[in-house]
Amino acid sequence: MLSNWFWMLSNWLYIMQSMKGVALATGAGLLLWLAATGSGETETDCGPCKPSISCRECILSHPSCAWCKERNFTKAGEADSSRCATRDELLKRGCDEHHVVNPRSSHEILENENLSENAEQGEVIQLAPQRIRLKLRPGVRESFSVSFRRAEGYPIDLYYLMDLSYSMKDDLENIKKLGYDLLAALKSVTKSVKIGFGSFVDKTVLPYVSTVKSKLANPCPDRMEQCQPPFSFKHVLSLTENATEFELKVSEQNISGNLDSPEGGFDAIMQAAVCSDRIGWRNVTRLLVFTSDDTFHMAGDGKLGGIYMPSDGKCHLNKDGVYQDSNLYDYPSVGHLAHILSASNIQPIFAVTSTTLSPYRELSELIPKSVVGELKDDSSNVVHLISDAYNNLSSTINLEHLQLPPEIQISYDSHCGITEKINKPRGECSNVKIKEMVNFTVSVEAPKQLCQQQSHGFKIKALGFSEELYVEVEMVCDCDCGDHEVESPYCSRGNGNFSCGVCSCGKNHLGKLCECEQKEHQDRDLEASCQNNSSQLCSGKGRCECGQCVCNSNKFHGQYCECDDTSCERHNGLLCGGEDHGTCSCGICSCNANYSGTACECSLDTSHCIEDGVVCSGHGHCMCNKCECDDGYFEKFCTRCPGCKTPCQLHKDCAECKAFETGPLHDNCQSSCTQVNVSVVPKQDDSEGWCNEKAEDAVITFKIKEGEGGKVFIKVVAKQETADQTRNIILGLVLGIVLIGLLLIIVYRITIEVYDRREYARFEKERKNVQWNEQVNNPLYQSATTTVVNPKFIIE
Repeated sequence: MLSNWFWMLSNWLYIMQSMKGVALATGAGLLLWLAATGSGETETDCGPCKPSISCRECILSHPSCAWCKERNFTKAGEADSSRCATRDELLKRGCDEHHVVNPRSSHEILENENLSENAEQGEVIQLAPQRIRLKLRPGVRESFSVSFRRAEGYPIDLYYLMDLSYSMKDDLENIKKLGYDLLAALKSVTKSVKIGFGSFVDKTVLPYVSTVKSKLANPCPDRMEQCQPPFSFKHVLSLTENATEFELKVSEQNISGNLDSPEGGFDAIMQAAVCSDRIGWRNVTRLLVFTSDDTFHMAGDGKLGGIYMPSDGKCHLNKDGVYQDSNLYDYPSVGHLAHILSASNIQPIFAVTSTTLSPYRELSELIPKSVVGELKDDSSNVVHLISDAYNNLSSTINLEHLQLPPEIQISYDSHCGITEKINKPRGECSNVKIKEMVNFTVSVEAPKQLCQQQSHGFKIKALGFSEELYVEVEMVCDCDCGDHEVESPYCSRGNGNFSCGVCSCGKNHLGKLCECEQKEHQDRDLEASCQNNSSQLCSGKGRCECGQCVCNSNKFHGQYCECDDTSCERHNGLLCGGEDHGTCSCGICSCNANYSGTACECSLDTSHCIEDGVVCSGHGHCMCNKCECDDGYFEKFCTRCPGCKTPCQLHKDCAECKAFETGPLHDNCQSSCTQVNVSVVPKQDDSEGWCNEKAEDAVITFKIKEGEGGKVFIKVVAKQETADQTRNIILGLVLGIVLIGLLLIIVYRITIEVYDRREYARFEKERKNVQWNEQVNNPLYQSATTTVVNPKFIIE
């Protein structure tokens, strides 16, 4: 709707541009007014704070609003709602600083254990503080610091999840020998390591696997080879420190098979994450190594097999560790999987072959704290890959929040040594070394809507680690003025309660101090005391209570609300030129020092009028710190005057007529130059003060000296030809030379033409005199002396 108004006004301004400037200015002013009010927010002269009936309503109206609780703060006729303004405005209006109620956001640390350096010292603490209480005023942001230090030797749980489709046959043989090497690699980082194993293929319905009975029993391409029946996910070994048991369980595994290329890995990851008790996850660093040589099925693909029910994110392993409801629930979505992994504190490592790196890298960008590594075709590099991936994950610290109320806004500043990341949706520091500490600044802001709710709180945690910070949120939605009095004597001897400088009147009592009973308020005699030479009560700008005017707004005051502090003249759109120039008091501008004028628009300073110590170059006077130039002069310091003559120009004609009897004043020289005395003198050595003025085709050099009684003495040196005259002579010579040259060229061309014509005529005459005999042989011709005949050629 507002855009339509702008379009209409712009067209109207275009039509009006040919009319008077007043119309155009009026239209432009209306356009600016619409732009200023288009947001739907209105602000009083006290800034963004609206008149409020209570301190609570005041502080909730805007983050910058404060309340003055001082008794007798308001003026005559001024409502208590005027106590709501910005802190600076209240202090300016005389409220004592100790009586300004302006609650701010704050925080209090409730639990802050020291950070650990070594995981073997007992309970490991890597995140501090552990508990904090935030007091948030709506719209006022509060910040607090969070520190993280990587402890040495932090325990690791690693669950190896392997694709057992037929294409991974060679890889399985290498995985069977993996246990000791994998434990040895991880124990170089920490002494407490546990490993487990699980495998997956795909859902056991068409079109994922063949449902032919023989293929369900043996899905191998070659019937002479034995494979185990297909399955979705099978948990084989819970987390253990026994490498021998790992190799034994893995060695019992056999390859399986399916039909399509994508695998059912998402089902396996989901069950490995949610079946925490069966897997044996500890509250330590949790790694899930996912190995495959192909892509993955995701939410929606289950419809191809007639599976429509979304994944419920719950554990469905039977007593044998098999995902028994895989044909009932669809594959998880990427978002669901990312949420479960983050909530379970599991960091996935996708070890995949080169042909599938691209889709898994895109998947890793959507799953926090995950990495992708290139797996060789036979998985021979898996130990090295896992070691590098773990170092990458553990050296990256990601700080994120959980269970955050949707209305609260939160941002992170990450201080990672010399690197800083400011105002990000999560904290992140990379390449953090063991025992190195990094710091984060967390900023939180809440809207006033949260004042209607009871309790709030959220968690902040470092992804991949067990520690977390719990943040209690307490909303500051009311004022703690500390002056509450029940049936206060200040409120007309107990007719009301007193709080935050204001009386809350009891039943049947009215007035600022609860001084009137309701029946008295209805008495017309009391209303008469609210009128001042006007038929309207309180000048039409307030209401009459107990014979006293209570004005409708902060901008009105006085016994009869007759004073309007917004009706003063404006300068540059600001009331009384702005606070730096003056203030409005009852319709009249009260100017500050160095300012004057009805709108305090005129500065008494003259610094902007002076150049080289001269005010306005001597051709004007300073008014409101700007030069007002004399007639004909302009520019900032009145330095230019195209129509004004210099002294040299004024006396040039007199100097010429008296010295040389030439020039425009030649005929009446004596009468026109009566006060001028001219003498011709030799050339002087000094060059200062001499005038060089052009007179027709010459330049007159002279010096002026003013004497008493208006007499002017002029010394004339000489009258010299100007450069223009010399230039004309040279130009004439050049033109003469050019004309002579052209004439010579023309004569030469005529001579050549006459000669050529004569020679051609002589040639024609000689040609006609020659006699030719056509029967006479050419004397230069000679016949052939040798004849050659082909002996094989016979003419029949």
